[in-house]
Amino acid sequence: MSAVKQGRVRYSVLLMLFLATTVTFADRSSLSIAGSAMQAELGIDALTLGYIFSAFGWAYVIGQIPGGWLLDRFGAKRVYGITLFCWSVFTLLQGIAGVLPLAWAVVTLFLLRMAVGFAGAPCFPGNARIIAAWFPTAERGTATAISSSAQYAATAVFAPLMGWVVQAMGWQHVFVVLGSLGLVLCLVWLSVMFGPREHPRIGEAEFRHIEKGGALLDLAPRPAGAAGLQGRYLKLLLTQRTLIGVYFGQYCNNAITYFFLTWFPVYLVQARGMTILTAGFVTSLPAISGFVGGVLGGLFSDGLLRRGYSLTLARKLPIVSGMLLSSCIVLCLYAQSDAAVVALMALAFFGKGFGSLGWTLVADTSPRQIIGLSGGLFNTFGNLAAITTPIVVGYLVSRTGSFDAALIYVGANALLAVISYLFIVGRIHRIELGEETGPGANSALLGPATSNSAS
Repeated sequence: MSAVKQGRVRYSVLLMLFLATTVTFADRSSLSIAGSAMQAELGIDALTLGYIFSAFGWAYVIGQIPGGWLLDRFGAKRVYGITLFCWSVFTLLQGIAGVLPLAWAVVTLFLLRMAVGFAGAPCFPGNARIIAAWFPTAERGTATAISSSAQYAATAVFAPLMGWVVQAMGWQHVFVVLGSLGLVLCLVWLSVMFGPREHPRIGEAEFRHIEKGGALLDLAPRPAGAAGLQGRYLKLLLTQRTLIGVYFGQYCNNAITYFFLTWFPVYLVQARGMTILTAGFVTSLPAISGFVGGVLGGLFSDGLLRRGYSLTLARKLPIVSGMLLSSCIVLCLYAQSDAAVVALMALAFFGKGFGSLGWTLVADTSPRQIIGLSGGLFNTFGNLAAITTPIVVGYLVSRTGSFDAALIYVGANALLAVISYLFIVGRIHRIELGEETGPGANSALLGPATSNSAS
């Protein structure tokens, strides 16, 4: 049966996820575009700016496990819609910080960035949950790659626009524009997002295609009585070697992401002498490369799977090769021209995008009943880098007066990700919950894993 006859409703769902993810990444990276102008206007040093950058990460990490539980308990549509509204409001409110006295401005920005991080915590676990419900195994890598590549699309589209806004109107207006856009998208989300069983436009052929292909259709909200098992589920997830390796690999991957989302435009302005407007446009070039790499990585992974290769090879090969390519960011230390720096950054972020299949692994390996919780735990580990990377880079720049040590730090994280996926993750397989999941169960909750071909 052709793809046309199967229907395309699942791609409209993917488009909605892509748009929502684009907005959340534009909101979380907005401070990087405004950062240099804000630093000059408020008179703050690099380390203070690093702490403000990190505020998002503190709350984002804290919110992951509660956000994952909320997704499992109340469903993705409701939770995602509410959090999209909240993080858009908090983004918009950051525009008032510029009219406050210095001490109050710094504190207000820090607290509002924390609020954006906490509200945005369910975004990626929600994406994983929705993709697992809508896409069969052989399409899941591509769907996840497209959804995740929105982080690069956000920078490619919004960095030049926000650079112009900063130069023409002032850094405060960046937050007003992006917050307003998120509020509009929230209304769209609530009107078009449904599960596979409830969607009014899905046809029988498409439903059967995703069902037979291994989509986890039955991801309805779990009853309240399951809440008491969360501690036991967390303990069991943290004893799985495969998941531990995936979690650590995501931390290293995100160290590259958060350098790009926070310090990269500042690096271009302060170390390479570019204007804010030029930095905004230049930032979009590596972002475009990352977007292309992300899509190609997903297509390559799913292509290997359809050709009969194991799930382990199909997922690990693009991740490892992409992270190796990302480590070339350290070559910027030896680049003399701005063009060479941009080319190396573009190559590094192409590799990072190509290897960004961590969320695919969450959908491939997590117990189907607690994908939201597992995704929240995965994002908790991964986004510790949202805290450490801005602060470490700020400290290194403040102490050394250059970005050289910071670039080495980012490149080293790419190599650590390779080590994690090669030597810790092991065989990629679905971890299943056992039958005894009630409060009085004594046996292990995790049953035997399914084969590589399982959903």
